[in-house]
Amino acid sequence: MLAEPLLDWYADAARDLPWRRTRDPYAILVSEVMLQQTQVARVVGRYEAWMRRWPTAGALAAAPVADVLGEWVGLGYNRRALRLREACAVVARDGWPEDLRTLPGIGPYTAAAVGAFAFGRHELPVDTNVRRVLERTGWTPARTPPELGQAVMELGATVCRARDAACGRCPVASGCASNGRVEVVPRAPARTRERFEDSNRWVRGRVVEALARGGPLPEGIDLGRLETAIAGLVADGLVIRDGQGLRLPD
Repeated sequence: MLAEPLLDWYADAARDLPWRRTRDPYAILVSEVMLQQTQVARVVGRYEAWMRRWPTAGALAAAPVADVLGEWVGLGYNRRALRLREACAVVARDGWPEDLRTLPGIGPYTAAAVGAFAFGRHELPVDTNVRRVLERTGWTPARTPPELGQAVMELGATVCRARDAACGRCPVASGCASNGRVEVVPRAPARTRERFEDSNRWVRGRVVEALARGGPLPEGIDLGRLETAIAGLVADGLVIRDGQGLRLPD
């Protein structure tokens, strides 16, 4: 049985992350949406600032879209911020639904994470780290108390990593089918990669940031790139083009 040694290890080794100190479903939802494709270290400060500004689902639901998008700048994929606000509008109006997947933008993983970490449901949120641990250990937990999901996530993020599993310090190594068999995957030779500043995502972020601040469009960006980014933002409903020029949705 791997659950007991894993939970004992987690009690001592867990990173102190702000969303782990609460059972507030809104706070946990915010953290889960922010953490999608964004590193933990980058999220912590942004999460804390967000929670100071909008401490409840109702507060976020009442916030102007421009403010929400402005606060989200730098976290990527601005549509996530809009879906989060829409989900909070439903919660503020109707309360938390039994099936969290009925909320706008909430998929199976996020629903399971909020269900487990906020509502204490016996669900195992399966993200990339959790899936890796389960596959390597060959383990199918018979019981999935809420704290187990956090423990498995932590193990996958800090010990049972994708490229360099640290089997020598793994608390469940003795019961793991892959103990000592995980090959260290050498990093591929460095390739010439597009700088983020050269990407369309970067330009889109600069446009949203400028409009959120009420200022002019960013300078120093090629007009062709700027228009491509604006056209995409308009098509996505993140920017409105009208007789007054460009603006964020109300």
